[in-house]
Amino acid sequence: MTSTAPETVQDRDTGQDPPGWQRRLRRFGYTPPSGPGLRERLVPGWSRPSERLWPVFGIGPVAADTLVRLSAWLGPLLVALVAGVLRFWNLGKPDAVIFDETYYAKDAWALINQGYEGHWPKDIDKAILRAPGDVAVPTDPGYVVHPPVGKWVIGLGEKMFDFTPFGWRFMVAVLGTLSVLMLCRIGRRLFRSTFLGCLAGLLLAVDGLHFVMSRTALLDLVLMFFVLAAFGALVVDRDRARARLAAALPEDEEGMLRPDARIAETFRFGARPWRITAGVMLGLAAGTKWNGLYVLVAFCLMAVVWDVGARRTAGAVRPYRAVLRRDVVPAFVSTVPVAVVTYLLSWWGWFATKGGYARDWAEGRSGLSPDHISLPLLGRIDLPQFGMDWVPESLRSFWHYESGVYSFHVNLKSGHTYESNPWSWIVLGRPVSYFYESPAAGTGACPADAGKQCASEVLALGTPLLWWSACFALVYVLWRWVFRRDWRAGAIVCGVAAGWLPWFLYQERTIFLFYAVVFVPFLCLAVAMMIGAMLGPPGSDERRRAIGAVASGVLVLLIIWNFIYFHPLYTGAPIPMEEWRDRMWLDTWV
Repeated sequence: MTSTAPETVQDRDTGQDPPGWQRRLRRFGYTPPSGPGLRERLVPGWSRPSERLWPVFGIGPVAADTLVRLSAWLGPLLVALVAGVLRFWNLGKPDAVIFDETYYAKDAWALINQGYEGHWPKDIDKAILRAPGDVAVPTDPGYVVHPPVGKWVIGLGEKMFDFTPFGWRFMVAVLGTLSVLMLCRIGRRLFRSTFLGCLAGLLLAVDGLHFVMSRTALLDLVLMFFVLAAFGALVVDRDRARARLAAALPEDEEGMLRPDARIAETFRFGARPWRITAGVMLGLAAGTKWNGLYVLVAFCLMAVVWDVGARRTAGAVRPYRAVLRRDVVPAFVSTVPVAVVTYLLSWWGWFATKGGYARDWAEGRSGLSPDHISLPLLGRIDLPQFGMDWVPESLRSFWHYESGVYSFHVNLKSGHTYESNPWSWIVLGRPVSYFYESPAAGTGACPADAGKQCASEVLALGTPLLWWSACFALVYVLWRWVFRRDWRAGAIVCGVAAGWLPWFLYQERTIFLFYAVVFVPFLCLAVAMMIGAMLGPPGSDERRRAIGAVASGVLVLLIIWNFIYFHPLYTGAPIPMEEWRDRMWLDTWV
């Protein structure tokens, strides 16, 4: 806008009237510092490599444009390929039922064969490993305390590759690999940078906790996959909604978008299929483990706040009121009911058969049992007992079963060797050992020159240098969110908080560090964002760029080296006992 613009015209970059001193100085030719225009703030562009890079490699402008376009998918696919090779290599080793695979692998096999979990006899694991085809699926119902989605996923791998360690780990490894691909694409969209997106995916590929969980038939990696998919769907929805809003705003004579309070407050976004997709993913997350419900609440609030920001940027004078009137109800309908229906449908095996635990409990009974439920922060909630006979017996039986499971979870206080407080997770205070053997030297894969014996362990431990770097990265993104109002930093904080903070409500419950795998992708995004800041903002001089590139490169290489160093502890590879002790950096890891 020129200096001759009338004082009554709003600043087109901020949508607000400029300060009086600026309006007066404009008469004398003063031009305020230019920031991104309204169009760029609603629909940011994608970053591109420096134009000086391509001539160094003898690449012309046309070929450079082609490479930039192809890199949007080729880069993430290459990172995912590396992650897949790492995760599928010797996936069937250890050839054992490790840690809680003793529950989920067998429950998945029962689900895939008869639609409900059975009550397995004790000490059946050895028979399964010896001759899985000779083991009959028990028809007596088993009391299980987690929803079935994750077990259906595990069971799909067993259906394809039989009731073996490779079979029950296969689909988890697939989701672990796909989550790396997703994070590359999500990071690219979040930061508008293919490089930073691929960097975030690479960090996830070499995180030890994510790696171990991708090679173990537990539920938490499956939960992480659906949480990350929901987050990605909401990020895409945010971009699409802001693009629609930008298209509805007027342009001035120079072709620049102009804020309009009426349009910003009355515009309807219309159908938002990506938000419905997020609702389905969040329903599947809750259908894997119940802590997905906390993520549902956090992500729904985040999506509404994003709508507030879009309307404010477009010029809304009262953006909160506009969102309450136009967006809150559609946002609720497209996520919460969709998630609830998805959750109920995930139990179709239990509803469709008669053999599941407590399936026929309500036959001959009226009302609900129990008659109340106690929730964190909310306390006791009494439930009606009269006039409930219209509810189908199957749903009342389902309520009885689910309320019993809830009571089990909140009252689980039995001690465990590897339990840990959530305060210690971020610094890897107490990792969980899934498998441990001490073969003698010269036996099995333990070399004869290993001394007296080897150690073979699968330790659910995040890559230490990555996690300890993430501690600093979280401080940085918190600063960006609070003081710079950076929505990307706020989104990362929301992802970490949704997966981590709810566990602080259950300080007396038995909980483990590997639950943290749910927010590992967001730690990787935080580190990638910090590295982006280390590289320097656009327009930095050569010296600043060189220092930032060296520091960032050293950090990434150290993280990769750290993953390679601990790789034997992630895969159960036998190593001499002295080398195993060298890797026990903290006393609490033993």
